[in-house]
Amino acid sequence: MRKRVLVLAAAGLLMAAVLGGCSGGGTDAAAGLSAGGEASSAGGETSSAGTETAAGAGTSSADGETPPDDGDSDSSGEAAISEESGTATEVLTGSLTVNGGQEIPLASLEHLTGLEDAPVVYFISDITPESLLEIYGALDWTPTGRVAVKMSTGEPPASNYLRPELIGDLVQSVNGTIVECNTAYGGSRAETAMHYQVAEDHGFTQIADVQILDENGSMSLPVEGGTRLTEDLVGAAFADYDSYLVLSHFKGHAMAGYGGAIKNISIGLGSSEGKSWIHTGGTGTSGIMGDQDAFLEAMGDAGKAVSDYLGNGERITYISVLNRLSIDCDCDGNPAEPDIHDLGIMASNDPVALDQACIDLASQAEGSESLMARIQDRNGLHTLENAEAIGLGSREYRLVSLDQ
Repeated sequence: MRKRVLVLAAAGLLMAAVLGGCSGGGTDAAAGLSAGGEASSAGGETSSAGTETAAGAGTSSADGETPPDDGDSDSSGEAAISEESGTATEVLTGSLTVNGGQEIPLASLEHLTGLEDAPVVYFISDITPESLLEIYGALDWTPTGRVAVKMSTGEPPASNYLRPELIGDLVQSVNGTIVECNTAYGGSRAETAMHYQVAEDHGFTQIADVQILDENGSMSLPVEGGTRLTEDLVGAAFADYDSYLVLSHFKGHAMAGYGGAIKNISIGLGSSEGKSWIHTGGTGTSGIMGDQDAFLEAMGDAGKAVSDYLGNGERITYISVLNRLSIDCDCDGNPAEPDIHDLGIMASNDPVALDQACIDLASQAEGSESLMARIQDRNGLHTLENAEAIGLGSREYRLVSLDQ
């Protein structure tokens, strides 16, 4: 499988990579020292401390000295040491070419890091059935037992849900059942029979079996260490599946600011009453209006309940498609037209890292002002702040491109 590590750079690399065994700690990569570069292989070069290093960067020797420049690499790619902070820092160069052809500097991706224990996010610019299969394979995740594919079946008449012709090969490759839960706001998917009809009308029953998980009510999952919730209400048939492939369409959202992996496993897997429970921050099970930050925090809490139940990545993984990037979600039957060109596909075993990487990338795309304004207006980044704080995942990530 073709892979390239496009960037492994930021403040917080282990000092052992430069000083031969002295730990430098975990300085936040967003502290003004994020950067980018390309590696010759998925593994890159490895220092004596096991830290991956991008090609063209100065690789540190065991005694802490940086080898001299051989004249072929830009000096901006050399490793440097901050004497004041005692932190090893790599400043690299490079860019990511997205689906529309725009080159996005890797240094502009705020939460990109070189910390080797950070979760990996994979990227591929093509948005095709073949690319979905390729990025799924890169995750090196093997489902067991009955496989559910969680995705949105889309609100009619004209929402931007992921089309069956795009996802069909992937769903069939894992012998998956497409699963959904009923909405809490009305619309064409508020009742089970209507929801099955929408799934059929949108072509999903032609590529796989479909199940509405809450057609027989809810089941409760415990929330450990949540900010707002102590339980999460998912569809009663949630436990009938052993493995979950979470297939999300990344886009804006009228209430959450954005929709991605975290929303898909919280609101998306919530039963109709569970959706209201999350929207109201755990204060009631009727309606979808409540305190905004409580709603955002409850989404992370509910996502953690699902992740914990499924073994924190052992039985669940995540793919997000960055196309049709409207400010409105797939629950809107008449969404605003996107201002951003399609970007590509991203995937990770960490839902927080994946959502953060999608936001980082989208924020740098031409025409992103409307989407980022929507996220800011709804305080959407608070979802990620809380999700990281309660242990759902990491906002810092490493990036691996599958593009040649």
